Amino acid sequence: MNMKNRLACGLLLAAALAAPTLPVSAAPTTATFDTAAELAGTKLLLNGKGTRTRFAFKVYDMALYTTKKVATPAELLALPGPKRLMFVAQRELPGTDLGRLFLRGMTANATQAQMTRHAQSSTRLIDVFSGRPKLNPGESFAMDFEPGKGTTFYIMGKAQGAPVGDDEFFGLVLRIWFGDSPADTDLRDALLDRVRD
Repeated sequence: MNMKNRLACGLLLAAALAAPTLPVSAAPTTATFDTAAELAGTKLLLNGKGTRTRFAFKVYDMALYTTKKVATPAELLALPGPKRLMFVAQRELPGTDLGRLFLRGMTANATQAQMTRHAQSSTRLIDVFSGRPKLNPGESFAMDFEPGKGTTFYIMGKAQGAPVGDDEFFGLVLRIWFGDSPADTDLRDALLDRVRD
């Protein structure tokens, strides 16, 4: 490389290092989510939405609904009241794989004692998705939490049995995306509305 080219490369590198770091833009969701919802007679607001990706492939679009806007995982986990997690598949998702990924995310963000305490509810989470061979692109699933009642799983708007678990169990579910080892940091930030559209 001659002196002129070295100088040019050096200037480009210096410019890149000096440039301000901008927040990463979240990939736009393919699915459309309502800006508000109602659960157990309580109005919920769309806190944020984003896309779960793995190896550059879109897996599912996701939306978080809360009673009021929150901007940090700590605020979300401390927020009382009902909550909703809404998902729309963006590619074919084998049911068994999806259930196992959710369980893996819970385990990565919980103590062994917590997982033991909620083994029955965790098994139910796996069973809900394993009961279907697959979810096709565009099909939806959801998790609704009502304090004192538990978490209800839905596939295509249909409840998959009675509510399970307690407040702590739903906290473990939330930690899949909002714990110390979230499934996808870009998705976490999008759900907390911390990135630019």
